[in-house]
Amino acid sequence: MKKSRIIAVLSAAACVMSCTSCSGNPFKAKEKVTLTIWNMEDNTFLQKMGDEFSEKYKNDAEIKIVIEDKPENSMSEYIAANPDSTADIFYFADDQFDQFYNNKYLLPAINKSKISEDNGGIQNNVISCIYKGGEIYAYPLTAGNGYFLYYNAEYFSDKDVEKLDTILDIAAKNNKSFAMDWSSGWYTYSFFGGAGLKAEASALGLYNFCNWNTTEEKYKGVDVAKAMIEIGKNKGFLNCVNDSFLTGAENGTVIACVSGQWDAENLKNLWGDNLRASKLPTYTINGNQVQMSGFIGYKYAGVYSGTKYPEWASKFAEYLSDYEHQVERFSVTGECPSNLKAMDSVEVQKSVAVVALAEQAPFSV
Repeated sequence: MKKSRIIAVLSAAACVMSCTSCSGNPFKAKEKVTLTIWNMEDNTFLQKMGDEFSEKYKNDAEIKIVIEDKPENSMSEYIAANPDSTADIFYFADDQFDQFYNNKYLLPAINKSKISEDNGGIQNNVISCIYKGGEIYAYPLTAGNGYFLYYNAEYFSDKDVEKLDTILDIAAKNNKSFAMDWSSGWYTYSFFGGAGLKAEASALGLYNFCNWNTTEEKYKGVDVAKAMIEIGKNKGFLNCVNDSFLTGAENGTVIACVSGQWDAENLKNLWGDNLRASKLPTYTINGNQVQMSGFIGYKYAGVYSGTKYPEWASKFAEYLSDYEHQVERFSVTGECPSNLKAMDSVEVQKSVAVVALAEQAPFSV
């Protein structure tokens, strides 16, 4: 009997040793991982995602998430100046991708086929912007960096807002205003782009160029300028820098404006159930109606090529950008998802801003 027990104990010990040799030491300390993120979104929301990610993988590693605010339009400058202390993950807008890619700041994304499929494939701009040499170099977060028309349904019907001339006439008759920021080339491009003129970045993203002085297109830059002068003369037009039109919306003097999804909640609070949104209207140039164009952009999470934790940084970037968190991001920030399934969710489709973005997208670059 004793001999049998001894054999049993020895067999059990051998089994444990065998399992240990195959699976690693079960008593080995977990890996400690610190991931720093340079971000542009709600810190409370981002910290919540970080905490949930750490909890999800707590059996694999001790993961600490450090959040640092950095303006999205300066990410490339921060990295160039601080290559040894760059965040493991950083958010950026699509217009900076060429700089990041050319400087080899980005790691290729994991699960690229799924990322592509979830976001409409490589033919979709949100993916084609970050697709190089068969690799995807970032994780799409939003597709809402564009502008469209907001209007107050107390004054306008859906038909009224199809033409800018009609919008201006109704505003003037009511001693109100249609507001737009004409101090910004980002917005005023809508007139030039609608007329078929271009403003683009060079292939390497080092400079911009435009053809607004061309004499070979149907409409010339001077034709657009004359059209804008006539709009500017209209009593129903108001130039508002940045979001100063919100003051007018609050005191009742502004009843239509051009902006993006970031102002949806503000205008909802001011106009209530009368808030509507649509694609930009047409405007008159040389006696013809031309659809206003615009810019549309995307925001991404990129994984720094110099990160000490490429696997964990990539996992977290993918986690931040998945279907569930794009829907949740929308509920917190109102930002339009890039994920097609998220875009089609009932909650997202209730947003007048998201629907208007979709309407404007075919006319935007």
